Amino acid sequence: MIVVMSPQATTEQTELASALLRDHGLTPVPAKAADSTLLVSEGSGTPELAASVEHSAGVERVVVIPGSQRLTSRGFRPHDTRVTIGGQDGVTVGGTGFLVIAGPCAVESPQQMTTVVDVVADGGAGMLRGGAFKPRTSPYSFQGLGVAGLALLAEQRSRTGLPVVTEVVAPSDVERVAEESDMLQIGTRNMQNFDLLREAGASGRPVLLKRGMAATIEEWLLAAEYLMQMGNGDVVLCERGIRSFDRNTRFTLDLSAVAEAKRLTHLPVLVDPSHSTGQPHLVGPMSLAAAACGADGLLIDVHTNARSALCDGAQALDAAQFTDLMDRLGPVAEAVGRTLVQPRSRSLAQV
Repeated sequence: MIVVMSPQATTEQTELASALLRDHGLTPVPAKAADSTLLVSEGSGTPELAASVEHSAGVERVVVIPGSQRLTSRGFRPHDTRVTIGGQDGVTVGGTGFLVIAGPCAVESPQQMTTVVDVVADGGAGMLRGGAFKPRTSPYSFQGLGVAGLALLAEQRSRTGLPVVTEVVAPSDVERVAEESDMLQIGTRNMQNFDLLREAGASGRPVLLKRGMAATIEEWLLAAEYLMQMGNGDVVLCERGIRSFDRNTRFTLDLSAVAEAKRLTHLPVLVDPSHSTGQPHLVGPMSLAAAACGADGLLIDVHTNARSALCDGAQALDAAQFTDLMDRLGPVAEAVGRTLVQPRSRSLAQV
């Protein structure tokens, strides 16, 4: 059961509704959604209890949703959620827009960032991606520049007007990463790092949640539930490929999961064709397919000198490949009723 309190509800009214739930054996957990307080309980109670609570002072509505997927479900919110990133001058993902987020897998140097960001900005990307902290399979692989990388991302945001998303890998880093970026990314290896999910959910920043490489759709959506239970309604899902037996591609891009997630949840869904395929010649076709099947945007690796990249250079598009993809992507997006998203501040930033 989810009890949605009116934005004008007093603390006393919220506590009375909580007490009513507790009196009937339910344990309400306070959460936030927009301007409203939510009381989320594990059990659903009886129809009589739901009616009683709904008539309590300060209660806007009561939603009874079976199962564990609650705040992320269309039963709670039937209409698509739109997530604004970067404030009023930033971008919105969801609705009729199609957002392309592009940049290097890892932040390496000031020169590398300036060169790559010029490519993605000129090509029409709506946001910049880049990893300052890199969780790698091997402890001997490049782990990112850390705080210095955050500073380089912030510098490029100021220069171009592109909002920034970057990965956070430890709960203790959430506050610092949130200060320097517009959106937090939870990577595939941390999708079920529940302490990290709770910290990110309470950060006040939008969160991009990648599907775990071995996670079911249900597990993916329940990870998003952790974020929303902490009061964060600005959650964006990202399908990035799942592990399978085939070695021709790095992972298997599950586009059926995109359509299924859009059916089950009101949250926007992006696709990462770079990490899922691992090969530049597959990024273009899978990007077009993602747009056609209903995704709300893409997360693409771009590097101007892939052979020297410190992280995942083999899958990155070069300048010509990215420009060509963006030229082909526009008509496909338009064919399914979408338009490419541009940050409202870009023209000002580039003057």
